[in-house]
Amino acid sequence: MKGKSLAWVLSAALAGITLSGAAQAEEKFITIGTGGQTGVYYVAGQSICRFVNRGEHDIKCNAPASGGGVANVNGLRSGEFNFGIMQSDHQFKALNGVAPFEAEGAMGDMRALFSLQSEVFTVLARRDAKISSFDDLKGKRVNVGNPGSGQRDTLDEIMQIKGWDKSVFALSAELKPAEQASALGDNNIDAMTYFVGHPNGAIQEATTTTDAVLVPVTGAEIDKLLAEKSYYTKAEIPGGVYKGNDAPTPSIGGKAVLSTTTSADPEVVYQLVKSVFDNLERFKRLHPAFADLKEADMIKAGLTAPLHDGAVRYYKERGWM
Repeated sequence: MKGKSLAWVLSAALAGITLSGAAQAEEKFITIGTGGQTGVYYVAGQSICRFVNRGEHDIKCNAPASGGGVANVNGLRSGEFNFGIMQSDHQFKALNGVAPFEAEGAMGDMRALFSLQSEVFTVLARRDAKISSFDDLKGKRVNVGNPGSGQRDTLDEIMQIKGWDKSVFALSAELKPAEQASALGDNNIDAMTYFVGHPNGAIQEATTTTDAVLVPVTGAEIDKLLAEKSYYTKAEIPGGVYKGNDAPTPSIGGKAVLSTTTSADPEVVYQLVKSVFDNLERFKRLHPAFADLKEADMIKAGLTAPLHDGAVRYYKERGWM
């Protein structure tokens, strides 16, 4: 009898292991490309995964730090990422195969899910560097951003329309976002650039530890850039968000967008979108940059690629389309 009982227990245990293995085999693992750990992209990716992983499905979500928007486009292309957060202009450029993606060609399978926070091209300079306008960056030590980052690509566009190259700077640093604030505070650079939603942790750190000022990004060349590139808009960093910067600072901006490709499983996309919008009020509390998100804007504003079918399914169910 004891032998039979033991055999039954072992049999049940093995069956349980087999069932567990089968269940694990059915799980779908997805990865979202984000950005540096001090940026809003990283918080956005982590927040999306937080709600996806709570859902009643077999999808498990991971959102590691990455090189930023351009790197996320390349990650989607290579299959490293299933989803990627990027600037709306990068979504447009990848879809159409224009710089910095001209070598790889048009990414016709690029698809949008929804947009997130507004982002502003941000220049922050040490006050003692006496930089009060964008043109004052000439001859200064400037962090142009790491290759693959949104800030680097946008700065390249601004420099191109101004007829500049990196030789106009005394130093062109390629620091990652997490390294900029300390470099500014240690007087290793005079100015840092960032394409980011506000408020931002790195800018807060820099303005708290260093006497630093936000620099306007304006002028005739900037107006020309806005006229030629519809994916950029006039933008503004609100006054009073950062220490020592009480007045609004004008610049250019766009939207952060969650993107994927046509190869993404429509059911997975549907569940991801559902996880966010079914919990949007809680999602908005996870970072100040999300506070003003509205469903009507998220499914239209900044979407420079067609919507994925899985997202369309959810939006139609909600009566939004």
